[in-house]
Formats: sequence, structure tokens, C-alpha cells
Amino acid sequence: MASNTKRVPIPKNGVDYRGKIVLAPMVRSGELPSRLLALKYGADLVWGPETVDKSMIGTTKTLNPITSTIDFTRFPSNPQRSQPPVRKENLIYRLHPTREHRKLIFQIGTASPTTAVEAAKLVAENVAGIDVNAGCPKPFSTTGGMGAALLQDPDRLASILTALVEEVGKVYEIGISVKIRLLETPEKTEALVRKLCSTGITGLTIHCRTTPMRPRERAIRDQLRMIADVCREAGVACLMNGDVKNRDEALQLVQEYGVDGAMIATAAEANSSCFRTEAEGGLLPWKDVVTEYMKIALEVDNKWGNTKFLLAQLMPGKSEAFRKVTGCQGYRQVCEVLDLHHLLNLAAQVDERLGIDESKKTTAMKKAKHQNKSAQAAGGHLSSPRSLGADKRNPLSERGVGTGRVLHAMAV
Repeated sequence: MASNTKRVPIPKNGVDYRGKIVLAPMVRSGELPSRLLALKYGADLVWGPETVDKSMIGTTKTLNPITSTIDFTRFPSNPQRSQPPVRKENLIYRLHPTREHRKLIFQIGTASPTTAVEAAKLVAENVAGIDVNAGCPKPFSTTGGMGAALLQDPDRLASILTALVEEVGKVYEIGISVKIRLLETPEKTEALVRKLCSTGITGLTIHCRTTPMRPRERAIRDQLRMIADVCREAGVACLMNGDVKNRDEALQLVQEYGVDGAMIATAAEANSSCFRTEAEGGLLPWKDVVTEYMKIALEVDNKWGNTKFLLAQLMPGKSEAFRKVTGCQGYRQVCEVLDLHHLLNLAAQVDERLGIDESKKTTAMKKAKHQNKSAQAAGGHLSSPRSLGADKRNPLSERGVGTGRVLHAMAV
């Protein structure tokens, strides 16, 4: 890591990004169990998944006595007529105040300084920093003027960062940072980085791809040294993101390009032990990682759908255990399939708290399969998963996950 001649002061309750190998912000793959798993295996910091400011505004903050987590919940804004008389609050964000202490960065999706500040204040006292997402290319983010759309409006992005620095960072004494992508030319990228570094942020992450690029396309690193130099002149820490496979490679890239640290994304989604160095033993077998993940997911009452999605990423798609797990309808069934007998009692308790009734789900699945077979017989042909509408879902292969696992992972 290159030495800095100037450094923006790190706030008392914040954290210096320099020298850190961190978990990147990822939708679904950045929920609490994934973050705690990454920290267990050596991640220095963890970014939570992008959380839209307007979804946080109006939430109720409570300490969960069962999981020891801090939960941000709210009632649905548009309740369905068919909802039961007693409405259930939706969990918007969950963090662990002790296990993630001084390790968690809250990433916010926003298009407005006002709503960004309002949302950030809700979580500021429980995190080490607020990071603005200015790089997500997905329509759910850009159509609202958030994510990568902010790259085309540098003044608005700068105003958001300035407001967060002044009204949240300085008040709660935490750092404010931003995550961006490369622009069309090095000159435009340099101008943007200079502008953002002048807002008072403590860190900037560059995803080494342009907005139209997808994870399957090789990351572009020829601008990294320039970006790192600009950040260094302003005293801002610079992290890199894109095609970083493990801690050893991350440390090598930090030295090669003069950046201050690196993020790991899809590699951590596939095996969180990528944060271990080779000297520490490197990647662990998937069964060890899955066992630890299940233990953590149960400890924090993680949503079953999210857990099942992550298991599909952590397990090899060709294994017999993978096939069996995709058919499971709750935690207890997974523990039985994976021979995690020491977790069976806890799994049954969590299933009950989450309202998971495996018998009803199994009956419903059998009924659906029977109806499908009847429809196939009536139509005189067999329906493949793709013809049943699975192709309407966004494939995880766009994020570097093998297509052989997509149908299972998305059918949660």
C-alpha cells in the first residue's frame, strides 16, 4: 500500500479504509449472516446491501431480545386487501451491534440529499460509516435516479455527499464514502473523482467497470493508479473492486496499483473463506463453510428465502446435497439433509418463529406438481423449467454465478 502525504481525518466513531480487504455490498448476499460469516473468515470490514433511503424512512428501530440484533422494521406502505386483520411488520435492515461493531458500513441508495440524510441518521449511531451507491447499473436503482444514474449528474452526487458529511458524518462522527464506476474516458473519471474527493468524504471505491459492463466482462484496471493518485492528493482512501478472488490476490493488487484496499464480491458469495490467506489455509471445503453459515443464519433468525438463496451459492451445483437442499422447505429439513444434527433443535425453534410449516409447504408442492403433470398430459408435451416462466427471472449468470444453478437459486 502506498504511503499518503495527506489524510482526511478519520472520525472518532469511523474507520480507516486503508489496508483493508472488505466484503462488497451485494443484494441478498450482503445480509447479516453473510456479513458475519465474512468477518469470521477474516474480512476487515463488511458493506451491507444497498438499502434505499425511502425504505428506511419511517422504520421503527428495536433491539431484538432473541437474536440480540438491532432491527429496522415498518408496516407495508401498500397493504393488500387480503391481508389478515393483524398486519406484520417487514424487516428492512438488521445488524448486530456487537459482532459488527466498528466493522459495518451501511450502503445507501439515494437520489436526494434530503432523504439521504433523513435515512442515514436512523442508522448512523450503529455503523462505522455511510456509503453512497453510485455504481449499481440495475434498473431498480437507476430508474429512480440512484446508483449509476448519479454518475451522469456529478453535481447532484456531490451535493448528496456534502450533505451527508455535514449533517451525518460530523454529527455522529462517522465517515462518509462513495462507490462509483469508471466513466467513458479516463479524463471524465478523473474529473469526477476530484469533484467527489472535495466533498469531505473519507473513502472512495472504484468498481473497475463502466456502467454498461457486466461481471462476466474482465475488469479494467489501467485507470486505477491515476484514481489512487487523485484520492491520495485529497487524503481520501481508495479501494478497488472487480474480479478480486481472494485476500492474497487483493494484497498483491493493492501493491501493484497503489490503492489502499480492495473489495471482494462474487468470490465471497461462492465461498466466504476467500478472506483467509494461503498461509492460514486458504479456501475451506464447502461443507465447512455451509455448516458455519447455517449456524449463523439460525442464530439471527435469518429469512428462510435468503438462507436458501445463499446455500445455492455456497454449495456445488452438481452435488447430490445441492439437489436435496433445493427441495427443502425449512431450516429443519436442511439440517437433516446435511447431517447437522447438532443444529436440529435450534432449527425447529427458528422454523416455528418464522412461521415455516413444512408439512403445508410439502403438500402444496406435491399438489402443484400433480397439476403440472396433468397440464402436460393434456397439452401432449413436457414443460421444461424455462417454459414454465423461469426465463423471466434475471439470471445470476450476469453476476458471475453459473447458469446451472440459476433455476434453483431463484426459485426460493
